[in-house]
Amino acid sequence: MGVPSLGCHCRVCLSQDPHDNRTRPSVLVSRADHHVVIDTTPDFRFQALRQKLESLDAIVFTHGHADHILGFDDIRPFNLRQKSAVPIYASKETLEILRRTFAYVFDGKPAPSTIPEVTPHVIEGPFELLGTRWKPIPAEHGDMPVLGFRVGGLAYLTDFSRIPEESMPLLASTEELVLDALRDVPHPMHQTVEQALELVTRLRPRRAWFTHIAHDLSHRETNERLVRLGFPHVQLAYDGLSFEVAA
Repeated sequence: MGVPSLGCHCRVCLSQDPHDNRTRPSVLVSRADHHVVIDTTPDFRFQALRQKLESLDAIVFTHGHADHILGFDDIRPFNLRQKSAVPIYASKETLEILRRTFAYVFDGKPAPSTIPEVTPHVIEGPFELLGTRWKPIPAEHGDMPVLGFRVGGLAYLTDFSRIPEESMPLLASTEELVLDALRDVPHPMHQTVEQALELVTRLRPRRAWFTHIAHDLSHRETNERLVRLGFPHVQLAYDGLSFEVAA
């Protein structure tokens, strides 16, 4: 729901620390002057303006929940600037959700105004973007199948409660591991901080970042706790975080 959460007066929502101001999770993957976005959150327009994003080569979707797709219509300026459709990559199930939610984009009817122009691609295995191989990582978000992605030294896994054993080899030897850690209290569709740390202990990435963070977790206090627990290489992600990884 983002932090601050609407109508909430908890200490994290009222925090003056900018790290506690969290838009919905989206990632920009860039190489040279080419850019791919993972998920178009309801905050996508603001995020793209903040990062001064002026072109968009493709969009990759993890799953079809509202907090990951509802900024989809805001890709129209890129269509106009680039005079071309934007390729989108998603599972069959996620593309079906996009077609239902944004029927006007896919129904083929004449539009009186601009609409997003996209070229859909069903993710059925590894694919190439930015001159780099993208490997989908199947995971489970409650009873919903979702995808994470391995791109070179990066593995990105938001919104999941379980990773099947067959997906584990795709997470080996990561430089940067970004993964769901919603809060400390158990949730049927997300990992807790404790569960995320168990995965970090098993996978042994060089560095790990927790994302999809609820307002239960203070940025500063949680990071200090992670260090005390013996995980100085694990921290909460924050809006505007950037790092480089090998392709």
